[in-house]
Amino acid sequence: MYPATQKIIQKKMQQGVYPGVIYELIHGKNKEMGIYGAAAILPEFQGMEESLLFDVASLTKVVCTTTVVLKLWEQGELMIDQSLHTYLPEFLNREITLRHLLTHTADIQTWIPNRDQLNKEALRQAYLKMENGENIGKVVNYTDAGTILLGFMLEKLFQKPVIEIFQEEVLTPLKMTASCFLPSDKKKIIPTQQQADGTVLRGITHDPKARILAEHAGNAGLFTNLADLEKFVQMYLDWGMIAGQSFLRKKTIIQLLKDQTPDGKGGRSFGWDLKIASKQSALFHTGYTGTFLLIDPQRQEACIFLSNRIHPNDDRAGYIKHRDEILAVYQKERFLE
Repeated sequence: MYPATQKIIQKKMQQGVYPGVIYELIHGKNKEMGIYGAAAILPEFQGMEESLLFDVASLTKVVCTTTVVLKLWEQGELMIDQSLHTYLPEFLNREITLRHLLTHTADIQTWIPNRDQLNKEALRQAYLKMENGENIGKVVNYTDAGTILLGFMLEKLFQKPVIEIFQEEVLTPLKMTASCFLPSDKKKIIPTQQQADGTVLRGITHDPKARILAEHAGNAGLFTNLADLEKFVQMYLDWGMIAGQSFLRKKTIIQLLKDQTPDGKGGRSFGWDLKIASKQSALFHTGYTGTFLLIDPQRQEACIFLSNRIHPNDDRAGYIKHRDEILAVYQKERFLE
């Protein structure tokens, strides 16, 4: 199944695009998995193992933050076109709506002086003071700020740290038992980038904003593995059902497969990017550390891709080119099979 896709994933690893990779390709009840290369190079070599946890970076946005927002929307607790200020009064701007944040169309002005030197509360206050630009609703500009603010909103609604909300509302119901935030057992974690002082991040969130915000970060910070992500993906392929129970409504997932930007032309849905092939939409999202998900409920197909491409060094521009080549092969191949 998908031999060309599997071949190019392995070829890219052999070319040094990433030290190691774990992937799964799903078509209906058929699954193809691959585990190759190194989990760690520094400080010493470690082979890739299926059970190890990846820092999946921005996949946190769709697995956790978006999921909780969608559940509240279904329950009538939130209105997508209501302002963020309605649910988070500390955020004084009244123009930015949940739709803007979920579709990255808020044109939010994200510059924060000395951002990485701020403490948790100072960084939170900086986000609460952000304003939109003149292109609000008109242009898609992907940022972390939107999901960070949505995380603050969830904390206001639930009155607890956002990672506790994610555990109770997503990880526990989906039985994602290996997944965690702020892990204590670093041995289970695949390391990421080597820092300027020579140390290698392992079990510490790679994203600097999420590292500071810690238990309050809605944009990154999830550590998970293939088995747990398969449970999340399968929920989507089963149109929101898990073990005979509705986790998300089918009509919600149908809505996700449509362009939800204000003008309907931005190519993004609530939380998710949309990949269009043969006039059909699939849900897509990446993680900075070298991860991505592509889910097509209509064709019952999905790709879970987990690499450690920033270990030990970060070559983002080069990686994106290679990642897009993998995606192009997969998209072409799955419509030929």
